[in-house]
Amino acid sequence: MTTPPAAALLNLARDTALAAGDLVRTRRAEGVDIAASKSSPEDIVTNADRESEVLIRRLLAKARPNDGFFGEESDATAGSSGLTWVVDPIDGTVNYLYGIPSYAVSIAVVEGDADPATWTTLAGAVLNPATGELFTASAGGGSFLGERALQVRAGVELPLALVGTGFGYSAPRRVRQAQVVAGLIGEVRDIRRMGAAALDLCSVAASRLDVYYERGLSPWDHAAGALVAREAGARVGAFGEDREGNDLVIAAAPDLYARFEPRLSQLFTEFMDESLS
Repeated sequence: MTTPPAAALLNLARDTALAAGDLVRTRRAEGVDIAASKSSPEDIVTNADRESEVLIRRLLAKARPNDGFFGEESDATAGSSGLTWVVDPIDGTVNYLYGIPSYAVSIAVVEGDADPATWTTLAGAVLNPATGELFTASAGGGSFLGERALQVRAGVELPLALVGTGFGYSAPRRVRQAQVVAGLIGEVRDIRRMGAAALDLCSVAASRLDVYYERGLSPWDHAAGALVAREAGARVGAFGEDREGNDLVIAAAPDLYARFEPRLSQLFTEFMDESLS
């Protein structure tokens, strides 16, 4: 089956994200209901998460019934087209619960298996419903914030780098991750933890962060944001030549990545017990 043009896929991702964003914003104004906890009491899902994913799934299936779907809140389904939509209906659910305006609808379409180590991301959209900011990217087509083309900031020395990260829901894991942060904080400009991986990756693209790293992300957390960062000129990966994935995501301008990655590797070796990470 012929792969459709990236522009058509991007339009669908953008329009679907905007529709889901309207729903998410409305539900936030009405008051947020926690539907359940997942991996721990801190790892929550709201009714709005589920409603948003149902809407996204319906709109994508109507437009492209032969594509697969891989989302956070429902069962994955395979398709016959070779394409899969990778969706986080609300990235940053705890921020959403508390009314912190840093959460996102994240939608990407990938070619190949639903595995970041092997897929090729074709298009993606990340919408912050609270601010209205829409980040988009397509393979080879660049990345944008609205109509503004994005370009990662190069030439930043490690001591002047603003670094973003995140923490897991397991308390023992968070303690180890905090030890890594403690090792970094005296060697960089500062650390930010804003609570939405998709937006953090887009912040690298928009030069709001110089580096972002996190361990324990799911594919839907970074599929669209990683493409936005890459298309803005960032290197996105893990240690060595590894691709980004659950073990680690790092995003930065290539020159800064080359300086940051070895230091992060040293700190992970020192502090990140594999049984807790």
